[in-house]
Amino acid sequence: MNLSDQFQFKAGERKAAFVLMGIGALTLLIGILVAMGNHHWADKIWISILVNSVFFLGIALCGLFFIAANFIGFGGWYVAIKRIPEAMSMFIPYAGIGMLVILIGLWAHWHHLYHWAADGLTDPNSNYYDYIIAGKVAYLNKPFFTLRMIAYFALWIFFANQLRKISLKEDLGRSMEGYRKSKVYSAIFLIIFGITSSMMSWDFIMSIDSHWYSTLFGWYNFASLFVASIAVMILITIYLKSQGYLKQVTTEHLHDLGKFLFAFSVFWTYLWFSQFMLIWYANMGESTIYFRQRLDQYPFLFYSVLLINFLVPFFALLTRQSKRQQGTLATIAIILLFGHWLDYYLMIAPGASGGGVTFGFFELGMTLGFLGLFIYVVFRALTKARLVPVNHPFYKESIEHHT
Repeated sequence: MNLSDQFQFKAGERKAAFVLMGIGALTLLIGILVAMGNHHWADKIWISILVNSVFFLGIALCGLFFIAANFIGFGGWYVAIKRIPEAMSMFIPYAGIGMLVILIGLWAHWHHLYHWAADGLTDPNSNYYDYIIAGKVAYLNKPFFTLRMIAYFALWIFFANQLRKISLKEDLGRSMEGYRKSKVYSAIFLIIFGITSSMMSWDFIMSIDSHWYSTLFGWYNFASLFVASIAVMILITIYLKSQGYLKQVTTEHLHDLGKFLFAFSVFWTYLWFSQFMLIWYANMGESTIYFRQRLDQYPFLFYSVLLINFLVPFFALLTRQSKRQQGTLATIAIILLFGHWLDYYLMIAPGASGGGVTFGFFELGMTLGFLGLFIYVVFRALTKARLVPVNHPFYKESIEHHT
């Protein structure tokens, strides 16, 4: 098998992943020691686990969405890089472990990320009665929250494994049966993804600010995560090419990934502005508090998110040539990956802590730990099959792709 056919997870690459995981584990240990008697530090630990679990889950999940959408759209160009989002989707169960920790902490009262789960809020006879949260109790309650989370991960893992299993069987011989099965699974998954991705954003993130809601929050989250997912695909593709793999992948494929990165960065900005402008214009206290809190307590991060995630890709990727240069694409992908992580931190931290925590080395260390685990899982998955599915019906179309 040629170098371009099978990825070898080298010792140096594994060591780098383990070093990052070690940094994350050490950071968590230090955080736990400091958190004793300091509730702000306890908040930082739980917030970091939630931010990174949801963020890397979304990247993996959008990799699966990318595959399914191309199947249904008869996409051929992406086949040369198909194994990358496939490998990314294998991280979904590991993100589920992080969310399981959050769930256990919710039931055990180890954290207060979700205010709606506190005792007495839905009891009219309690001094802590909250009529807004009481009105949402049919949806926001711990048993139903748990049931939804289990259902989400069960469905996502099932479809990720099925599409991966069918894809790997293609390497054994040419057959249209696998392609037809993949299309059926993809069609069903896209419907499920459309529902669960929005509900996930309501449950895991929007319910933190339980008095507040946005009707386009699901779309906003999808746009942010899809940009981050495309950025990861670009970085892995460029890295593999630099190591002598993916010789079938050309500037044309990178150009298309660059167009996705640019287009969805603009789409994210449209949703960001729409959400902000409508809430600002309506000027209703229960809505404006969401942005007021972030502008007052995290002004630098608030404006940095907009600057990084819109202005940088808009001016850097506006021209055709910039989307065809590996150095430019890789640099912007790294910037956007960090920018959208900041977006998720800003969505979660203010409401979960009441503004009592600040971004610092702890959040950075925990994120590096999650990143190391993500790299290890994805690169290990890449070793399980050929990097290029040469028996895919659209393989020839992919290697002859021109834009």
